[in-house]
Amino acid sequence: MVVDWLTFERPLLEAGAVVAGIDEVGRGALAGPVAVGVTVLRRPTPPPAGLNDSKLLSATQRERLVPAIASWADDAAVGFASAAEVDEVGIRAGLALAAQRALRQLRVAPSFLLMDGKEDLLASGAPTVSPWRDLPHERLVGGDRRSAVIAGAAVLAKVARDRLMRQLARAFPQYGWASNVGYGSPGHLAAIRDLGPTIVHRRSWHLPGATRG
Repeated sequence: MVVDWLTFERPLLEAGAVVAGIDEVGRGALAGPVAVGVTVLRRPTPPPAGLNDSKLLSATQRERLVPAIASWADDAAVGFASAAEVDEVGIRAGLALAAQRALRQLRVAPSFLLMDGKEDLLASGAPTVSPWRDLPHERLVGGDRRSAVIAGAAVLAKVARDRLMRQLARAFPQYGWASNVGYGSPGHLAAIRDLGPTIVHRRSWHLPGATRG
C-alpha cells in the first residue's frame, strides 16, 4: 500500500500554516540523553525517497536520509536532555525540556505542531513554561508511520542520539553503546551488574545490580 506522507500536512499547509513535526527518541534507554527532533514545512513538498518510520530503517538508511531531510525541510533541529536531567525531573519533563530546546533552535517559526503518540511533549511538566504550549497541535498515534514531518523528525533525532552514544562509547567501551546505544541489551545489563553505572546512566531508574546514588 502506498502511504500518502502528507495526508495530515497538506490541508494545513494549503490553509497557510507552517507545520512542524515532533518526535522523541531514547525514552526507554538506560544510559544517555533523550532526544527530540523537529522538522518544519511551509509547502506540501514531497518528502525524500525512502523516508519511513525510523525503527523500520537500518542505521545506514537513516544516515543517508539526514542530508535529504535537511534539504527537504524548511528548518529542522534536535534537542537533548541529559541523563542527569531525566534523573532530576523525570522522563516526561525531560522530554519536554528536549522539545523546548529543539524548538528554540528553529529559524522558521511553526504555527501548527504534529506530535507522535498520545503525549503532549510541550505540556509534560517541564521545569520551565514552554512558550509553545498554546500553539495549535494534533497528536497522532503512530505518527512516524503516517506523517512526513514526524517521520523526518524521528530520523534526525535517532541519528543525532546514536552518534552521541557512539562518541560516549569511546570513554566507556565496556557497556557496548556503540551497538546498543544505551538500551538494555544483555551485554549492557551485564556490564552494569559487573561494573556499576556510569555518570551518563539514569541512576534514578532500576538498574540491575546498581546502587542508586
